Amino acid sequence: QVQLVESGGGSVQAGGSLRLSCAASGRTFGSYAMGWFRQAPGEEREFVAAISRSGGSTYYADSVKGRFTISRDNAQNTAFLQMNSLKPEDTALYYCAATPLRGYSDSAGAYNYWGPGTQVAVSS
Repeated sequence: QVQLVESGGGSVQAGGSLRLSCAASGRTFGSYAMGWFRQAPGEEREFVAAISRSGGSTYYADSVKGRFTISRDNAQNTAFLQMNSLKPEDTALYYCAATPLRGYSDSAGAYNYWGPGTQVAVSS
């Protein structure tokens, strides 16, 4: 089992940047592919980005491709989401999630473990 805690959210103006972190407990972090999802008020939870166990493969939603970068440091048990060129439509509660699946997935149902989320607000 792994416990996840996100940090790094906040309020920023459009065009700004934030870096989210996801700290994982346990010594098996490298056994999990990681994903970032987000949920805006009144909306469904949506996929943002995913990274494989080793970090060698990444996958992005079209809406964030070229602006967001997912990465991980298995030695530090931490995953990251660097968000640049932020837009008001990026405003949401951001969650990190872990799955034991090989590769990665853009489906929330594939992820077994979730953090409580960190809020991101982008003003125009």
